[in-house]
Amino acid sequence: MAIVNPSRQEIGEILKKAKRIAVVGLSDNPERTSYMVSQALQSAGYDIIPVNPKADEILGVKAVKSLKEIDGHVDIVNVFRRSEYLPDIAREFAEIDADIFWAQLGLENQEAYDFLKEKGYTVIMDRCIKVEHALTK
Repeated sequence: MAIVNPSRQEIGEILKKAKRIAVVGLSDNPERTSYMVSQALQSAGYDIIPVNPKADEILGVKAVKSLKEIDGHVDIVNVFRRSEYLPDIAREFAEIDADIFWAQLGLENQEAYDFLKEKGYTVIMDRCIKVEHALTK
């Protein structure tokens, strides 16, 4: 099946309801897009959970090595890893039963999309969460 994102209105509703966002591939380098986007979301009031096996702390929050290390429910898993990693991340996402799988701008993977849609998850690909958040204000 082709990759079809929710409508802008639906994405707006998702972002209004969401509180906790796990960011896979969040860099501790302030020059990186993942850092800037996550910092903006944190400033907007979201609880950001950095998922980076090489970092101890990012944006003042203890980093975890994988999604499975997160305690409690996650609303959105926002992914900043290359498209070829999306199927593995999608499988881990399904294990923690988060609500929304979100692959950042420029990231798409048909295998990951099909896997998650078949399980009934909401999937957003090739969209910037920061841009979508700004559009829904």
